Amino acid sequence: MITTAEKKEIMAKFGKTPTDSGSSEVQVAILTSRIKRLTEHFAAHKLDHHSKRGLMKLIGRRRRLLRYLQGKDMEAYKNLIKALGLRK
Repeated sequence: MITTAEKKEIMAKFGKTPTDSGSSEVQVAILTSRIKRLTEHFAAHKLDHHSKRGLMKLIGRRRRLLRYLQGKDMEAYKNLIKALGLRK
C-alpha cells in the first residue's frame, strides 16, 4: 500500500492543483508507485501468484490510462513518461 503522505506528494508533483487526484497524470503516477512496491515484494516472495495477478491488473490499468493520455495530450504524455522513467 501507498501511504497518504506519499499520495499527497505525488498529487502535488503531477497534479494540476495540490489536491488534484483524478487527472490521468496523477493516477498513472500513483499506479506506478504501487507497481514498484509490488515488484520489490516479488523479489522476496517469488511464489506469491495471487499478488502477481493484482500486479497484472495494475499494469493493465496504467497502460489504458497512458493510452488515453497519449490520444488526448501528447505533450503531457511525453513529460509524464519521462518524469516516471517508464520508457527507454
